[in-house]
Amino acid sequence: MADLRSDTVTRPTRGMREAMAKAAVGDDVFGDDPTVNAFEAHVAELFGHEAALFTPSGTMANQIALQLVVPAGGELLAGADAHVVTYELGAAALYGGISTRTWGPDGAALDAERIAAMIRPAGYPSVPTAAIAVEQTHNLGGGGVVPLATLRHLRAVADAQGVALHCDGARIWHAHVADGVTLAEYGALFDTLSVCLSKGLGAPVGSLVIGSRERIARARLIRKRMGGGMRQVGILAAAGRYALDHHVQRLTEDHERARIIAEALAPFGVVDPEQVRTNLIPLDLSKHDLDAPALAARAAERGVLISAMLPRVARLVTHLDLDDEAMDHAIDVLSELLANP
Repeated sequence: MADLRSDTVTRPTRGMREAMAKAAVGDDVFGDDPTVNAFEAHVAELFGHEAALFTPSGTMANQIALQLVVPAGGELLAGADAHVVTYELGAAALYGGISTRTWGPDGAALDAERIAAMIRPAGYPSVPTAAIAVEQTHNLGGGGVVPLATLRHLRAVADAQGVALHCDGARIWHAHVADGVTLAEYGALFDTLSVCLSKGLGAPVGSLVIGSRERIARARLIRKRMGGGMRQVGILAAAGRYALDHHVQRLTEDHERARIIAEALAPFGVVDPEQVRTNLIPLDLSKHDLDAPALAARAAERGVLISAMLPRVARLVTHLDLDDEAMDHAIDVLSELLANP
């Protein structure tokens, strides 16, 4: 079996399980779980911010962060293919009363000037823009990395227009490894960030919201309101700390395997290996006889699991639990299916 559906399918390693078993715990709602407190401080320091808050999911982390920077009735600008728009089930509107307006589905190829032209100032009759959200790396953008220069330009735009900048950094670790940009450099560009521990790093659960001390104090209240208050969560924070200490630099292995897979499938005209920068491999089936659901179904029959993201776009994801043998099996099966639809 080769499971390339997502990097969320990983299982905790033996070392991670041992760290979880040994974790000192308290009651995090009361703020006295020592492992959580130390972990939050560590992550905040990595990104050069004052504080961080552990949450059970990336969606919750994003939605808390958006409520921190966009008041009810305010506007968020984001890409049309952004996770906060596409995969969070309208949560920004439902929980935060946030109005969302989008630019085109550009993936990681952001145009800061185009975004700047979309910002609406306060005043009747328009809804004022309060924040801009970007995604690093970009999921539907095939794991693309937004260049540091683009992010700096966008930061300048946000400062000039008086709006906040949020980063959905679910896979920011991959961008950090791929481009060599430090986490602190990324952190300096954003008012709030969400970072995920269960995508690529191998932790079983958990994301963090990162920001100022004042914002994170508010975030703790919002988390409780959203049902995210947890008790002896140090067990999970220990898994996250182990992941950061042991599984970040090894992401280069996932990136290398993704490039190998892309190069193997390139002759079928479904992927450009030069565009595969991290661990996501998008397969463009717009000119192929098989659509994404059909390819996924046939591959599953042969022990290869992939995701049909869109009717004509399939996605493969390399990760901690995918070794060379599974990679080779996936290449063999997918090559045969693409050659003989």
